[in-house]
Amino acid sequence: MSAVESRVGDRHEAGALRRFAADLFAAAGLEAPKAEAVADILVEADMLGHDTHGLELAVRYLGEIEAGSMTLSGDPEVLSDRGACLAWNGRRLPGPWLVTRAMETAFERVAQYGTVSVAIGNGHHIGCLAAYLRRAAERGLVLSIHSSAPGIATVAPFGGLRAALSPAPFSIGFPTGGDPVMIDVSASITTNNMAMRLSREGRRYDRPWLMSAEGEASDDPAVLQRGGTVLPAGGQDHGQKGYGWALTAEALSQGLSGQGRADGPKGMVNAVFLQVIDPAAFAGLDAFTRQAGAIADGCRASPPRPGLGPVRLPGEAGLRRYRDAEAKGVALREGILDALRPWAGKLGVAMP
Repeated sequence: MSAVESRVGDRHEAGALRRFAADLFAAAGLEAPKAEAVADILVEADMLGHDTHGLELAVRYLGEIEAGSMTLSGDPEVLSDRGACLAWNGRRLPGPWLVTRAMETAFERVAQYGTVSVAIGNGHHIGCLAAYLRRAAERGLVLSIHSSAPGIATVAPFGGLRAALSPAPFSIGFPTGGDPVMIDVSASITTNNMAMRLSREGRRYDRPWLMSAEGEASDDPAVLQRGGTVLPAGGQDHGQKGYGWALTAEALSQGLSGQGRADGPKGMVNAVFLQVIDPAAFAGLDAFTRQAGAIADGCRASPPRPGLGPVRLPGEAGLRRYRDAEAKGVALREGILDALRPWAGKLGVAMP
């Protein structure tokens, strides 16, 4: 089985999974709106097919709550607010709740300012970036998110042996007149969560996307436990591209929030820089979707390489999975609910 294939189990109604996850987080101590926001983002990730960042993360989040590493109540500290630009200290509050709240703030203000930017430091893990994009695109808005994890270092800078950066994902979603384009990629070839999963299952990558402590490319995720690193996007050949991207994401998210590696944080801390753009403040939404639609159509019209299917746009497969999950239920990966069963028993929450 390929390293990226999913072992799909039974299907579950999306609403039931959201209620189950929200009940788990609430029983663990999260305030209800925060529990619901986290559950919503995790389930949406599974619906889109990003199953390393869906309900599989709930076990880790519950462990963080039990360990006292996630703040359960209250609001972020506002460090700066100039209307179109905000900076928050996330106070280790749940990442999905912080990001959705920042987006709601931006949605309320973007008609006035045209673009609204929010930097969030010292927040907890925000989950799957793609899970946020549809909410903006359906409003005719553009959303971009840069995120980094200053509490860890698993990615080597290009040409180096020692890890200095996080995978530093970037996402952007924009309307096209049809389905939105939804891009969610990291500055590293693979993610930490995928490496942990493969190592746990005793599997290897299909290609050498990691590097040993001695500088040899490797397909074995276990090298990360022996001083190895994740390679930046582009690998050992063109890794300067992912390296530059990671530097940008870390600088924007940590520098603009004022909180990051310089403070020596540990654990599942995320820094975030998000922007919401209203095309109406520029040439207009119709002009934007006319151009974006033409760009998308040109990509789809490109003849496929031999042996491959039609050219797709980023997010196209995810939206197809999302609609299938809405209609038929969420095809959760095998083992995810089994891993949550002990927590459900401990917290007195009924399994879905």
